[in-house]
Amino acid sequence: MKIFDRFLVRSFLGPLFLTIFIVLFVLVLQFLWVYIDELVGKGLGLKVILEFLFWGTCTVIPMALPLATLLASIMTMGNMGEFNELLAMKAAGIPLLRIMRPLIILSFVISISAFFAANDLMPLAYKNIFALRDDISRTKEEIRIPTEIFYNGIDNYSLRIDSRDKNTDMLYDIMVYNHSTRRGNNSVTLADSGTIRLTEDKKNIIFTLFSGESYEEGNRQSVADTSFPLQHLIFDRQDIVIELTNYAFQRRDGDRFGSDVMAQGLSSLGHRRDSLDSLYSISLAQFQKRLFVTGGLSYIRQLDTANKQEYKGYFPQELLYVPEESAQFPDLINRSIGKTDQLTNQVENYMIEEIQIHLPLRRTQVEWFRKFTVAFACFIFFFIGAPLGAIIRKGGLGTPVIVSMLFFVVYYVIDISGKKLATDGSVSAFMGTFISAMILLPLGIFLTYKATTDSALFNKDAYLLLFKKVKKLLPGHHADKEE
Repeated sequence: MKIFDRFLVRSFLGPLFLTIFIVLFVLVLQFLWVYIDELVGKGLGLKVILEFLFWGTCTVIPMALPLATLLASIMTMGNMGEFNELLAMKAAGIPLLRIMRPLIILSFVISISAFFAANDLMPLAYKNIFALRDDISRTKEEIRIPTEIFYNGIDNYSLRIDSRDKNTDMLYDIMVYNHSTRRGNNSVTLADSGTIRLTEDKKNIIFTLFSGESYEEGNRQSVADTSFPLQHLIFDRQDIVIELTNYAFQRRDGDRFGSDVMAQGLSSLGHRRDSLDSLYSISLAQFQKRLFVTGGLSYIRQLDTANKQEYKGYFPQELLYVPEESAQFPDLINRSIGKTDQLTNQVENYMIEEIQIHLPLRRTQVEWFRKFTVAFACFIFFFIGAPLGAIIRKGGLGTPVIVSMLFFVVYYVIDISGKKLATDGSVSAFMGTFISAMILLPLGIFLTYKATTDSALFNKDAYLLLFKKVKKLLPGHHADKEE
């Protein structure tokens, strides 16, 4: 590699890693903001939270790479233009495409990396993030008993404490109702003071009560017996052990979400697509058969009455006409209405079946194509950012950030809209996933052409001169000049 090429690669890699870090940081903050309610108040360890954030970071990498490529290419070429390095290279006879050649190769490598990230890393990340979210959602919030109100956060128990010493964690005037027998308030324990602690495995909570008494009603001797024996105990100290469920975070099998469309690579998505496509074809053939039978047809060729040789290519409409005065007319009308209702019901039922089969098929097709769109977007964004940086000749994090966010927002809105349209079946899966690239590709070609021809695309003086030329061509301008 020549010194010139190494210089360009180093100039590009610095902004690239910087922008990847910044973009990932911003996207992870947004990701954390969305799921912060699921994390707080459940006593999760630092390891679980960091693992959740790690897999969350992996899920936003396909979104971060195109934006980072766009921003880094604008910053690199903009810095070179701002400090006249680009001008010196052109003055030495080096064309712009030759200057961009090592960066084009590097952007191609980034695109290949983005493809493997979308195909290999993303399914693993989604499988783990889905499993973690499910495990976290099953974990109950930490026990925080308030004062002066009844707390029902522990299964089968209702607790009330009057006050709490913040220094010693001592509780005062404690009431504990045991509802485990499902017979109402038949067991209550009162204590002057006490403490509460959770076992290390979070499977039990232990109340240590002091100077109290308990009341518990026993079972009736028979159905006819209306008396309840009462057990009254006075104690100086008593330990109440309450078993807890789902208060400790427990990891379950992460492969249970492996069948989700987001957690599959190209190979699995291909098999899934073929299976769903075969199932959809069978369902469509069965529906057509039911539709013909309901309509009184036995064969598809009966739809084309011109098949019969005696009609010689046309069907005489007068054979279908039945006068209203005919005795057969009311019966034919009723039979026609009945057949129409039956066909309508068949179509409506099939629409429900079609959603159950065709919707997963469309989602699979969309996800299969999206493995390639991320890589394609990185390559297109380079050919938008590099020529744009050479034209505007501004580096740093000012103008490039604004321009990059503008282009990326347009790309993201189009991409999300296309994905939704493809999932709904309004457009094909290929069109829905590649529509954003199809719109931005001509823009990249146009900017590259303008940059190679040294076009003053953002020179306001050029636009003012054009405006003056257009103004001279207007009829009113000549009249004002003659006066």
